[in-house]
Amino acid sequence: MGGEWRKLPFSEAVLVNPTVRLERGRRYPFVDIGAVRPGSRCAYAIEEREFSGGGSRFQHGDTLMARITPCLENGKIARFCAHQGSGVAHGSTEFIVIRGRPGITDTNFAYYLTQWEEVRDYAICQMTGTSGRQRVPIDSLDYLVVPVPPLPEQRAIAHILGTLDDKIELNRRQNETLEAMARALFKAWFVDFEPVRAKLEGRLSACNAQAGWQPGQSLPGLPAHPACAAAAGAAGRFYDLFPDRLVESELGEIPEGWEITSLSEYSSLNPESWTKRTRPKQIRYVDLSNTKWGRVESVTNYEGDDAPSRAQRILRPLDTIVGIVRPGNGSYALISDEGLTGSTGFAVLRPLRRECAEFVYLAATSRENIERLSNLADGGAYPAVRPEIVSATHVPRVSQELINRFSQQVSPMIAGIAGNDRESRTLAQLRDALLPKLISGALRIQDAEAFLKERGL
Repeated sequence: MGGEWRKLPFSEAVLVNPTVRLERGRRYPFVDIGAVRPGSRCAYAIEEREFSGGGSRFQHGDTLMARITPCLENGKIARFCAHQGSGVAHGSTEFIVIRGRPGITDTNFAYYLTQWEEVRDYAICQMTGTSGRQRVPIDSLDYLVVPVPPLPEQRAIAHILGTLDDKIELNRRQNETLEAMARALFKAWFVDFEPVRAKLEGRLSACNAQAGWQPGQSLPGLPAHPACAAAAGAAGRFYDLFPDRLVESELGEIPEGWEITSLSEYSSLNPESWTKRTRPKQIRYVDLSNTKWGRVESVTNYEGDDAPSRAQRILRPLDTIVGIVRPGNGSYALISDEGLTGSTGFAVLRPLRRECAEFVYLAATSRENIERLSNLADGGAYPAVRPEIVSATHVPRVSQELINRFSQQVSPMIAGIAGNDRESRTLAQLRDALLPKLISGALRIQDAEAFLKERGL
């Protein structure tokens, strides 16, 4: 592409903390530092707060860079993505807001420029303040010189990197849908007992409109069937696994003949741990801070002797891990990879049978159970529960045949999530490899486009 690359101070190449007009006393979307997730391109507001005149201000597309330790070291850099409305918002005082400078930098390019390790590492080195409360001085960015390609080339760079991020974002949305489907099915079968209620309400005559079912509708826990006869047959076999009435128990109504038990009947607790003698030479460590709401966001590699003392729990595929320190933070996941080691801050639930894996995961990590664990946690600055409290989570005792049927329904959803996660990690590695080469000019646009085309991207 034509045009010469320039070198400019970072604060001249982009707008730092640009002006955004907000009305004092009015409520706007608010983004806290916790909304910026490492590896995620977008930060979303999850609430509205009254604007009091302080904090950061930004608009849709602006880059939010954490300016405190350890958030910046952990990669908390993302763009504000507005759901709707005017697209303006406010947030934490610990953000530096970055936007493209008109005529000099494209706003999409400014995001990837900020993600460049040369910028982040420089900012980290400029931090001042006492230990644990260090911040990046805004004026330190005046002295960082960065390459600035011509605007057409900036847009091409942002497009290449954005294509990879778009696919990662699509995978994330697909995973949200798949997990929501799995959780809805678990709730229908084992919490709300919808199949039992369907029998009670006479909704078993699948072809009988008077029984409350129309062709094409979904019966509780079953997909819709185009053929009425097929639906009736499938429904009959399925509903035979459930009782036909509910009875009272100490926990409320449950299906007749079922009992209340705990996850210890379906899983073993913390089954394997490393000792100093058995610890391997290389440890791939999973910590609470990098495990959030069903995803292991990153894994840290250590030499065995250098690994944290808490790196003891041996993790196997299909293990459920639940953070027992501040359990309300949602540090849980279903393990899908081999060779991981978890923190002792996790309770590890290993299914006694493969078919129990999804049942254990969804029961242990339901919203209601995470709230229960959070309410039971105690201990000052780091409230925690004992691992046995996680294993004692109440669940109904059901037949192995029903557990098997549930696994058949849900395991493809869980496998799809794991597959999307693996693909996203590969795409993120590719993006992270291309970014510094494209930003620095070491790799030209044509070569990067050819590289991605060879890989079907």
